[in-house]
Amino acid sequence: MPAGLPTDPPRHRRSPVLGVDSGGSGVRVALTPVPGEGPALTWSSPEPAVMGPRGIDARSLLDRVLPAAARLLRQAGAERCEAVCVGASGMATLGDDLRAVLPDALRDALGARRLALASDAVTAYAGALGQRPGAVVAAGTGLVALGTDLTPESGWRRADGWGHLLGDCGSGAWIGRAGLEAAMRAYDGREEGASPALLTRLEALFGPAPELPGKLYPRADRPALLASFAPEVGRCAGTDPVASRILREAARHIAGAAAAVCPRPDRPDRGDERTLPVALTGGLLRMGEPLLTPLHQELQLQLPQARPIAAAGDPLSGASLVAAALATDTLRLPTAAGLLRIIC
Repeated sequence: MPAGLPTDPPRHRRSPVLGVDSGGSGVRVALTPVPGEGPALTWSSPEPAVMGPRGIDARSLLDRVLPAAARLLRQAGAERCEAVCVGASGMATLGDDLRAVLPDALRDALGARRLALASDAVTAYAGALGQRPGAVVAAGTGLVALGTDLTPESGWRRADGWGHLLGDCGSGAWIGRAGLEAAMRAYDGREEGASPALLTRLEALFGPAPELPGKLYPRADRPALLASFAPEVGRCAGTDPVASRILREAARHIAGAAAAVCPRPDRPDRGDERTLPVALTGGLLRMGEPLLTPLHQELQLQLPQARPIAAAGDPLSGASLVAAALATDTLRLPTAAGLLRIIC
């Protein structure tokens, strides 16, 4: 370069952001450069955060997240995180300890200037649709639906997510429980709602039918055990009318949750111009055609103006998206107590 010509100033490199996804199947962490200066670095553990007297135990979550974040920062050659988003199953109803402990702990350990504490429903929404209006149904062991048109007046619309005793209708736990009930009816010799095929599968998985209550009721992970039987209902649905009926009813519940939260068009006469995307996400969808065929039929009946689409990403990518939006002052998703809380 000729002498006397100015050199370009060094490019400022923004610190990366951290996304955390905490649920019943474990904890996952992603460190993402902002803006795209390289690939995301990830870590996962199959061990979930434990429950304590105040709900989800914050220290048990931090014991997994902080060492993982430190390793990822070293790999990235970074010293701190610009922003962090923690998405957790149960944040809305079981997140008192998380809200009390995480902000100071994450600031002290990671140097994060901006923090977001989110329900996993919000991170599922962000992963599936990004920051655009629509609705998302997250269906796994449990089920929750979330929708927004991104206006401050409306905020979020939520349906279900109330757990396997009060709701989660159409979820893996709901399908599994209905299938086990049909199996027990067959064991009793009742005719209505009984399924000999599901009784055969129950005994293959859990042993003699009369022993099932003793195996199920004492367990702390009852929803997961119930959900483990949902794939058996799917496998029997092609030849067993009771299993098929259970999945049709599940499809009605799932579509109904989507219909409850999907923003309505302001002018119905505008047709496709105002259709909004509805995304389905979660492990329950791996059941495939036995559930998806009646589900798509129900969505057409209950949400004729909606446009079903494939989810773009999962809750971990959604947590990373929220953290990146915080770091770049571009967050447009609504904030609401229990669903999405921003701490600057």
